[in-house]
Amino acid sequence: MALIQMKTPLVEMDGDEMTRILWADIKEILLAPYVELKTAYYDLGLKHRDETLDQVTVDSALAARKYGVAVKCATITPNAQRVEEYGLKQMWKSPNGTIRALLDGTVFRAPILVRGIRPSVRTWEKPITIARHAYGDVYRNAEMKIDGPGRVELVFTGADGSEKRTPVFDFKGPGIVQGIHNLDSSISSFARSCFNYALDRGQDLWFSTKDTISKTYDHRFKDLFQEIFDKEYSAAFQKAGITYFYTLIDDAVARIIRSKGGMIWACKNYDGDVMSDMVATAFGSLAMMTSVLVSPDGIFEYEAAHGTVTRHYYRYLKGESPSTNPVATIFAWTGALRKRGELDSLPALSGFADRLEKAVLATIEGGVMTGDLAALFEGSARTVSTKEFLQAVRACLESA
Repeated sequence: MALIQMKTPLVEMDGDEMTRILWADIKEILLAPYVELKTAYYDLGLKHRDETLDQVTVDSALAARKYGVAVKCATITPNAQRVEEYGLKQMWKSPNGTIRALLDGTVFRAPILVRGIRPSVRTWEKPITIARHAYGDVYRNAEMKIDGPGRVELVFTGADGSEKRTPVFDFKGPGIVQGIHNLDSSISSFARSCFNYALDRGQDLWFSTKDTISKTYDHRFKDLFQEIFDKEYSAAFQKAGITYFYTLIDDAVARIIRSKGGMIWACKNYDGDVMSDMVATAFGSLAMMTSVLVSPDGIFEYEAAHGTVTRHYYRYLKGESPSTNPVATIFAWTGALRKRGELDSLPALSGFADRLEKAVLATIEGGVMTGDLAALFEGSARTVSTKEFLQAVRACLESA
């Protein structure tokens, strides 16, 4: 059978550890036999990022701007232990944070539902989509270790030379301090992305911050969301029969747990990072969640919402065949291929992405799955290695 052709390359961002192994196996077993893959390849593995002084991360984001669609493997954000382990020149920032800062936009994460796996929260009947702001906060922070007594201040020096100062803390001894920032333009883009997504999906939109404590920073998010909603989206929401709802982050958590699901929950950058992991785990597994960054100017970057599965990677290096769940990484590829097909008017490419996703779900629902899902599956389950699972998906795809 002739391979499905592509017109425009996908930006392919390779990654680290076990997910890098999954990446290669998925391409070999599930993609290359059916699609003439055309990609602009960037190696975002930690060693190569270190060799290029992290320029490769910047280059990959600029390529995403050029081509419009990217697919990214999970990558390591190094800590002190990783710096020593890999012999790094410095403790590089999160590649996701760098890419998101260059592309802006919003990360939408939603669980992949499978018959036979019930959410841990018994009231949840519908998927919950997390809309995560993709700029600023702790991911673009400035930090300092304080060695002894002294005063820390926030100082803003205007372009005209004027200054504004706000005391942060008078230290009596050693400590630490952190500065974070955000932009009205990015917050506004985040708000519009969330409102548009809610209208497209026909789902209620929730937004939460901690404005009672952060009376300037978080309150700015709340105010911009409300202003934009009132001026631009209120009538459209009313016509669509959906609502926009703001509440504190702690109240949102309590309400979400008691809800039936089915809403879009917009969160600031770090809140969205944590809550998407909570939602994914409660629905079944961190490896069962889609994630796509959508920029204001229509750039799409697809990735898995989980990390590099370090523990399984060390087992793999010992010669074992771990049962690592590749579903979210497969869905990152299918999401990117589907979007590429839509943008390039290639129904065969988008159709292949749809068929591959159905084959993945049919394989699991048929009782063949990795260990993380077998422990949750309500029925007879056969636990297989990652490569065996991929081969079972291919068999299902062939039979269909």
